[in-house]
Amino acid sequence: MSRFFKHRWLLLAALVGLVASFPPQWYPDAWRIELSQWLGAPAYRALPESEPAAPRSVRAYCPEETPDYRAEYNIAGVRISASPVCQADNPWAVAAFVRGTNQVGPEVLMKSGLAPDTVEKGADLDGDGDPDEIHIRLEVAELNGASPESSEPVMQFEMAPGIKPGLWVFTPRYVGMATENFESLRAREGIRAPSPAIRVEQGDRVLITLENTHYMPHTLHLHGSDHAFRDVSGEGNDGVPIASELPIMPGQSRTYELQLRNTGTKFYHCHVQPQVHVMMGLQGLFIIEENRPDNWLQTLNIGAGHVRASSVGVRAQYDREYDLHYTDVDAELNSMIQASNDVRTVTESMHRRYDVTEATSDYFALNGLSFPFTFRESLVLTKPGERIKLRVVNGGRDGMGLHTHGHTMTVTHRDGIASPPAARVTRDVVWIAPAQRLDLELDTRNDGIGAFGPGIWLFHDHGSRAITSDGIGPGGHISAIVYEQELGPDGWPRTSGVSWDPFFTEAYYQRRLPVWEAYAPGWFGEAGSDGRLLLRIILMAFFLGLFLALLMDSARRA
Repeated sequence: MSRFFKHRWLLLAALVGLVASFPPQWYPDAWRIELSQWLGAPAYRALPESEPAAPRSVRAYCPEETPDYRAEYNIAGVRISASPVCQADNPWAVAAFVRGTNQVGPEVLMKSGLAPDTVEKGADLDGDGDPDEIHIRLEVAELNGASPESSEPVMQFEMAPGIKPGLWVFTPRYVGMATENFESLRAREGIRAPSPAIRVEQGDRVLITLENTHYMPHTLHLHGSDHAFRDVSGEGNDGVPIASELPIMPGQSRTYELQLRNTGTKFYHCHVQPQVHVMMGLQGLFIIEENRPDNWLQTLNIGAGHVRASSVGVRAQYDREYDLHYTDVDAELNSMIQASNDVRTVTESMHRRYDVTEATSDYFALNGLSFPFTFRESLVLTKPGERIKLRVVNGGRDGMGLHTHGHTMTVTHRDGIASPPAARVTRDVVWIAPAQRLDLELDTRNDGIGAFGPGIWLFHDHGSRAITSDGIGPGGHISAIVYEQELGPDGWPRTSGVSWDPFFTEAYYQRRLPVWEAYAPGWFGEAGSDGRLLLRIILMAFFLGLFLALLMDSARRA
């Protein structure tokens, strides 16, 4: 055993060096207090200087890709209201959805990008001046999915700077390429999240053909809408594989039949493995308008948001109308389609490995976008003294408390059912359960109750998670009620708070920028390295290595 202690003095020296070099700030508080009583309090140590933040590339707040879309138009006899937000919908597509893609000329159809049979409108069955036979054709598209030819996701759709989760969406039929061009990986205009809001009229005979252009089975369930369990041929018409019908396999199609008796804001979604497929984005608003004479409807509202050609009934009561579709994303689930393009691997990971009971929501979107991109197209614009109709659906996993700044909201309908006037409530926070729809009325008269006056007033879920993107705030589905006098000429609100530059960088949402770096870099920037702490760590590592080496050598000799 004497040989084991051959290095005892060196071992002791290494142990003393290890203890002496251990950083005092790493000791437990009780030890530090005891040491200060024995040895006295340590001298003041100045904090290290702040380090400058890394250079960043700031996106344009309002890219001028489609400035000609924002004006008021009259196309094919359809009056399309102005939409002065930064990025507005394609007005030629709006006109085609109102008249029917089978009823507009080649110029309108070409500028819309739609196929001639995307929305076919037929006979006026009740003789009131508008079509009552509607045939809608939908496909299934994958956004931000894997490709065998590129390490980058394809059919790219960006929710916020650098945030591109994998998504599935229902989409109208387009002609031509699914991407912008041969060289681009970005999805073309109109192929995007969320799935389009669908509008039809009470009493219409509606056919919706789902052409499954995806690699997994899908169906269409018309949640809350008036439809028979089976169609006239006896085939299932509810879209539920465990009760109604076999799912639509890749390359196949099925037509769902409806003749709608009641009005209201409804919902539609895939019902194949709904715990996965609905949360991947296969869901949309389904709206049944009141039967009115000469009631030409905007059958599809791409990306939801502002309804630029409202129904006769809505125009009689309201100055504007907005569809607001809230969703959320579990990064674990949505990234699975980016790991492989082998359908067997994707199916296994999504439907056998993934456990929805352990799901967490990481990203939160309004009309497919997260802050700050919500300010590009998902603002609720108004003028003083207007009445605005909001149709809201919660397509996420959890309930949400929708809160408006500077305004209150009156709940007029729940799940498409009108509330009696005496039962209507007005408040600034409304609760919306998953899959629930609310019709809300905003009255912007400056009376101190309905509205507090012009401004840029946020609206958002008051839950703390939904105003972040993967925990980084501000993010999520924050948007705003904006009075037009507060807009700049490009449609961007004239905010007067902090600089938004950090929010328009990928670095901010990758946690690489201090949250207040833009206006307080010396106070809350990156803390510089402490040279003395670094030296202690190096010495501690040296003495620890020496001690272990000597200990192992002594054990070997013994």
